[in-house]
Amino acid sequence: MASNLGEAAFVTVKYRYIYFLLYFISFYIFLVKIFVYPYFQIEGAYLEDSKGSSNWDVFTHIPGNIMDGSNGDVADDHYHRYLEDIEMMHSLGLDSYRFSLSWSRILPKGRFGGVNPAGIKFYDSLINNLIQKGIQPFVTINHFDVPKELEERYGSWLSPEMQEDFTYFAELCFKMFGDRVKHWITFNEPNLMVKFGYLNGKYPPNHCSKPFGKCASGNSSTEPYIAAHNILLAHAKTVNIYRNNYQAKQGGSVGIAIYMRWYEPLRNITEDHIAVSRAQSFEAPWFLDPLFFGDYPHHMRQILGSNLPKFTEGETQLLKNKIDFIGINHYKTLYVKDCIFSPCDLDTYTGDALVSESAERNGIPIGKPTPVAGTYVVPSSMEKLVVYLKQRYQNIPFYVTENGYAQIGNISTTADELVNDTERISYIRDYLTYLRFAIRKGADVRGYFVWSLVDNFEWLNGYTMKYGLCHVDFKSLKRTPKLSAKWYSKFIKGYEQIEMASEESHKHVAS
Repeated sequence: MASNLGEAAFVTVKYRYIYFLLYFISFYIFLVKIFVYPYFQIEGAYLEDSKGSSNWDVFTHIPGNIMDGSNGDVADDHYHRYLEDIEMMHSLGLDSYRFSLSWSRILPKGRFGGVNPAGIKFYDSLINNLIQKGIQPFVTINHFDVPKELEERYGSWLSPEMQEDFTYFAELCFKMFGDRVKHWITFNEPNLMVKFGYLNGKYPPNHCSKPFGKCASGNSSTEPYIAAHNILLAHAKTVNIYRNNYQAKQGGSVGIAIYMRWYEPLRNITEDHIAVSRAQSFEAPWFLDPLFFGDYPHHMRQILGSNLPKFTEGETQLLKNKIDFIGINHYKTLYVKDCIFSPCDLDTYTGDALVSESAERNGIPIGKPTPVAGTYVVPSSMEKLVVYLKQRYQNIPFYVTENGYAQIGNISTTADELVNDTERISYIRDYLTYLRFAIRKGADVRGYFVWSLVDNFEWLNGYTMKYGLCHVDFKSLKRTPKLSAKWYSKFIKGYEQIEMASEESHKHVAS
């Protein structure tokens, strides 16, 4: 295997087009990500085998919280069908699978109760059967959910006690599964979790204050940053535990997966270019800067002042360089406009970053529309954000841990319509094209995870939003590969080629 990633991954030049084959995927770890999903979206088996209740169990059982009135009690029933799902992954040719663990299935009451043997047994069997099929597990320790006990006992992430609970859970996972798991992700999208949980109150625990939302309790000016502070310290302490006690003998690595939108200036003026920098600071750097440099981005310090917690000197040293790889979940690109020196529409004002967001410039959308309102196809953003992260964080190893295309399904949508997902094929192909350009610029990209393998429970949207490469009939739970799954399988097995834009046209788009 060549040591130069660009030379190894991209091969044939023909006229004005560049083709890449399986080499792109076989060099990196390529995974379709559903069972990369949080357990809540696919696992089902609500309260079965002594599982405890989670914050999302409680939230989804309250009428009106989920668009279609559904919940995750059954979901894709992965808990009972995981062997079938592993066979499907194997038949598609996948060699990696990212999934999350149910905290409340393993520790129903956190550290205040015992370990649930049935939970350990399930994940042991899942991991063992994946490995037997040549599929490498990527394990996310936490993806939004917390045991109900911890929310009720001390307010979960608003309390420093949560750091102790999380590290207790994480170390148990290292002990139980670390001999086979070589890639750990502490948190998935913690920036999204705290924004939706404590800024606008759309996710549990439903905390917010005006003008960000109308909640029964909460303070949108402080609570998102308190929760993030505790998450960051929990991550750093977890990495310390792993490096000091497990990494040498288990040979694994620990990262974090951050939700990241890309921003472009609405106007070609200095104020909007600075606004882009401010907006970006409140995205991935909010969590990544402390884990590299020991403190939050300077834009956040300037804007938030005393509302942003301070790290002690000891905490700063604890945080620095506490990450082995970055995971980025990317779906959305927007224009931003400065709101310090320019008037802004309150409907588009995002608040803390002092910018407004828009998907249009002079009435022209930023990209090709998708079925999801406000989301457009802008594949060049993949290259830009990867290069941005490369430059900001010393080119640390990097995974695209989520990227995908959603269909919208309702009562009148037929299975045939959902299975014929040619737009998803184009989407994956285009985003891989621009990921390839970032790699050619030296970015240390180790893998790309498509969201998702199967249709599943998509949080506030319930079962109306379909990201899967495989269709699921949620009455029979039958899985049916879509056109994208068949194309994707051929691609990763080397039977399909991706035709790339020429270098000349790429330069034109990139500029």
